[in-house]
Amino acid sequence: MGKEAVFGIAGLRKSFGSIEVLGGVGLALHSGEVTILMGANGAGKSTLVKVVSGVYGLDAGTMTLEGKPFDPQTPAEAIRAGVVTVHQNINDGVVAALDVATNLTLDRLNGAGASFFFNPRRIRREAKEVAERMGLTIDLGAKIPDLSLADRQMVAIARAMAHQPKVLILDEPTSSLSSAEANRLFTLIDRLKAQGVAILYITHRMSDIRRLADRIVSLRDGVIAGTFDDKPLDYEGAVNAMLGRKVGIGQVAIREAGKEVFSADGLRIANAAKPFSLALGDGEVVAITGLVGVGKTALAETLFGLRKPLEGKMTLGGAAYAPASPRQAIDAGVFLVAKDRAESGIVPDFNIYENISLPFLDRISRLAISRRGAERRIARRQIGDLGIVCRTEKDDMSTLSGGNQQKVMVARWMPEQARLFVLDEPFQGVDIAARRDIAAKLRASAAGRATLIFVTELDEALETADRILVMSEHTIVGEHRNASLNMERLLAEIAGQPAQSAA
Repeated sequence: MGKEAVFGIAGLRKSFGSIEVLGGVGLALHSGEVTILMGANGAGKSTLVKVVSGVYGLDAGTMTLEGKPFDPQTPAEAIRAGVVTVHQNINDGVVAALDVATNLTLDRLNGAGASFFFNPRRIRREAKEVAERMGLTIDLGAKIPDLSLADRQMVAIARAMAHQPKVLILDEPTSSLSSAEANRLFTLIDRLKAQGVAILYITHRMSDIRRLADRIVSLRDGVIAGTFDDKPLDYEGAVNAMLGRKVGIGQVAIREAGKEVFSADGLRIANAAKPFSLALGDGEVVAITGLVGVGKTALAETLFGLRKPLEGKMTLGGAAYAPASPRQAIDAGVFLVAKDRAESGIVPDFNIYENISLPFLDRISRLAISRRGAERRIARRQIGDLGIVCRTEKDDMSTLSGGNQQKVMVARWMPEQARLFVLDEPFQGVDIAARRDIAAKLRASAAGRATLIFVTELDEALETADRILVMSEHTIVGEHRNASLNMERLLAEIAGQPAQSAA
């Protein structure tokens, strides 16, 4: 595109043990341009970022910065060379024990030429200069733990900007930002582009991509699956390359929905999002798919009483449904398999049967004393039904593979009959065999409830669901029966294309 390639990667490979995560990646970042990197969970995006930023060493391949070899051994070395990364984990970019001003100037305090003496007045002055360039209006004396998640994210980004980088890598930078804060970031990125900074921006948000992208690169299974820089940019093609189309249509025997179990009317779950309606019937399995950050988890949490909708009404079994807490949701028969099994799923210190019995412990207890025999019998039945690979139900969770841990998360809800069973990314981090075991169990047990599954990977929806709904920008934008699918329309909706382009 006529601009200088500031940063280059060629043949980059990285493995962990016998698992190759990056399989020969090639990538060029150009001066004054934003390259969007898209990739599904597990595609290798985080590993690539950590190699570039000096967290991991590469196994093979080369990197160059301004035409010279670039092989940082530490993040500090990468930063000194001019390659600065704002990681997705906000805590990696701020020091919680320090105030905002010290965070913004911390790297200067530790850098070459730093004064031996701590000068609070100078720190404040320099921090103010950084904040003004960023458009940051946060109290410079505030402690990091006292800030909102969004404000911490803005501090982490502002700290990165203070380095005046040649290459700036932003990993999902708007995931915790409001629309106004995101627009402030976009304005800053425009300014950096004008200054000639090469920017690698990792996101799935189509609003970010449409606003910023000069080029889109799709990563799938550790390799570049497509590069898109012809104008107008082919958003649908980029999504298609990212998701792949390895699974054929008609992988499941489609069932018609029975009596309506759940409905939502005029539901709005985010500011500036369009309201939508939703109806789920007895015995059907419905998948909601879409890119990361489009609102799938927000909807799952709304259904489970973890957050309240901004507008709209819900019904369950024909009666009004407005849970104020997960306990109210569970009592009403709405169960949720949470997205992150490490943080909100399994209890590592509990064994298998203790994890399985957790949601309904009060129903198998007497005088607050757990009935261990009942717990173990229930666990043994679920272990058999879901094919959980273990020695006994008393095994520690740490002894199980990721796929078998995920099966335990599903198994804990199966002993009781749900009216609405919600699963947020139930196949995340599991192999194909475990995925098909879980999908088969969900379909075999679907009668008597509605089942709603949130997935990013299109393959998972095609293999599991009777109906597929598409989410974009926190609203439902498409509905498809999982037979004789119009794949082009489905992919266009996932990519956030206007309705006329998806026809």
